[in-house]
Amino acid sequence: MYTSGNRALKVAVVGLGKMGLLHSSIINVLPNVQLAAICDKSWLMRKVAKKVFKTSLITDSIDKLAGMDLDAIYVTTPIPSHYSIIKEIYKKSITHNIFTEKTLSSTYAKSKELCELSQNHEGLTMVGYMKRFSVTFKKAKELVAQGILGQIVSFKAYAYSSDFADAKQDSSVSGARGGALEDLGSHATDLAIWFFGDLTANSTQIESRFSTASIDCANFEVNGLNGLKGTFEVSWCKEGYRMPEFRLAVTGTDGVLSVDDSALKLELNNSQQRTWYRQDLDDSVKFLLGDPEYFREDETFFQSLAQKSSFESNFQTALKVDFLLEEVKRIAHA
Repeated sequence: MYTSGNRALKVAVVGLGKMGLLHSSIINVLPNVQLAAICDKSWLMRKVAKKVFKTSLITDSIDKLAGMDLDAIYVTTPIPSHYSIIKEIYKKSITHNIFTEKTLSSTYAKSKELCELSQNHEGLTMVGYMKRFSVTFKKAKELVAQGILGQIVSFKAYAYSSDFADAKQDSSVSGARGGALEDLGSHATDLAIWFFGDLTANSTQIESRFSTASIDCANFEVNGLNGLKGTFEVSWCKEGYRMPEFRLAVTGTDGVLSVDDSALKLELNNSQQRTWYRQDLDDSVKFLLGDPEYFREDETFFQSLAQKSSFESNFQTALKVDFLLEEVKRIAHA
């Protein structure tokens, strides 16, 4: 149960694209959470919202959210707009508690400023790295933390989709979404930082196939603690990936582990092998829309609000992702 005093938590969603619709629908069924308002610039999306979310205020202006005594706002607009929207929310004191879809912003400098603003306003924050709520990745994280692989030597992280496999030259859509490095690579980067701690980039290759406005493919190497080596492969131009796929392969002194959304495979040097499939790991949720991790993510955010306790990934941990991605681009252009 999530409450603010004796009333339900009041929430607004800014941006009614795919992720805005998904989060709005989940929020709308959570107990003791009120979807108080939805803000979107599109007349068509506001028309749709009025038919679906009949008890919510539907508006095209963030200013209309001021004075609503909101407990939190979800920012689910494209990545390049996150900075200006979140900054406006803080500036006008509309709420101190903000959930934003990844990445936190389009540059490290802007994300750092947003982190400082969040700390000044002393609110709770979360960034939508929902793979932390995947049962397979969560189980893999637990095994690595238990030391079952011994000392971690290396890892390989993959993030693939076919979103632009057939895109034409000079496509403007890829740039509008921020690029594959932010759109897909941020998830793989967040998973690696979650598993292994801080990482530094040392060798990078990036490719812009459609326009200079976005990165469409990226390969980069990183270093971690105790001599850890890691590699990343990111592309949204891969054939055969109708849905985005994220995979992590971890090598330790005592064995190897590989994990993606569907399964976790463990192979130890003593010949012990075991595979956990997603359905083996209690992947059920109370309301299924998209993947189960979206419900767990939203549920955790509201539990954190009710308990006034921070939960990762917040703005501060998401800043580490933005820093590493910016380093990848800096080194590639050096």
